[in-house]
Amino acid sequence: MRKRIYISADYSPSDGDRNVIDVLHAWGNDNTHSVDYVDTAGVVSGSVSNDSDCRPCDLKGEFNRQINASSSVIFVIGDKTATRSAGSGCERNIKDWTNCVCTPYKQNINGQKRCKVYSTVGAGDDVGNINSYSYLQHEFEQAKRRGKNIIIVYNSIYKMPSWLPSYMSEYEAIAEPFWVKNPWGGRSGNYSFIKQALGYE
Repeated sequence: MRKRIYISADYSPSDGDRNVIDVLHAWGNDNTHSVDYVDTAGVVSGSVSNDSDCRPCDLKGEFNRQINASSSVIFVIGDKTATRSAGSGCERNIKDWTNCVCTPYKQNINGQKRCKVYSTVGAGDDVGNINSYSYLQHEFEQAKRRGKNIIIVYNSIYKMPSWLPSYMSEYEAIAEPFWVKNPWGGRSGNYSFIKQALGYE
């Protein structure tokens, strides 16, 4: 049975963690490995991000829906994860609507616009999407709130607790290196760990 997992990572093309993401996607889609899953973070049809007026709160709402539809959430931790702050500029939870501005998603060149959230309501069982969390922290808090199976891997062959953001510190004991040394002197993804963590053995 195909599992639905959510992969949270730094997707920056130049210094992010796409190398780990690519391996995880390959394992879930090929016929060689026994894991069978789809990354719910990468299959959104009609994503709110396609809207020219998409705001950080819209994206966080979409993250909630994707995480809610997943059984496990994999967090990929790189050497820059702890300092990433994208999505954290919202002040609507502490200021009146008329005093808040934000920048629509991927439209920095066009400057800021007034907040479009005139009134707020309770988030129920979810982490509210009106907050000052970074996108990465929002995903983590939502996974915790919803009791998802949380898997944390370092983009390294070593345990790198200094890379963990402070909000993940209580999960340090379960975080594992994604890479392991292989017999040819290079490195390979730690497939056995991911397979077990996802419940395939």
